[in-house]
Amino acid sequence: MIDKYRRTGYTKSMKTAISLPDTVFRDAERFARHAKKSRSKLYADALSEYLARHSPDEITESLNRVAAKINGKDLQFGKQAARKLVAREVW
Repeated sequence: MIDKYRRTGYTKSMKTAISLPDTVFRDAERFARHAKKSRSKLYADALSEYLARHSPDEITESLNRVAAKINGKDLQFGKQAARKLVAREVW
């Protein structure tokens, strides 16, 4: 007996349609070929990265991981870099 509720197709992911400007589509196609990724994989990776970068909780967790790694280490480089940035800023 064939399971009529079994998904069909090659993936168990949600399928969706989006509209992109032609230039973005062409750039994405070129990048996908260069990276040897499917278009779906490229778009899924890009959206995942975008969401991670723009989610306040994800950003805080990332900063906390970095802080935990450098906690107690010499921060002289960071202090010098911050001073240079502030010195260049127009107040």
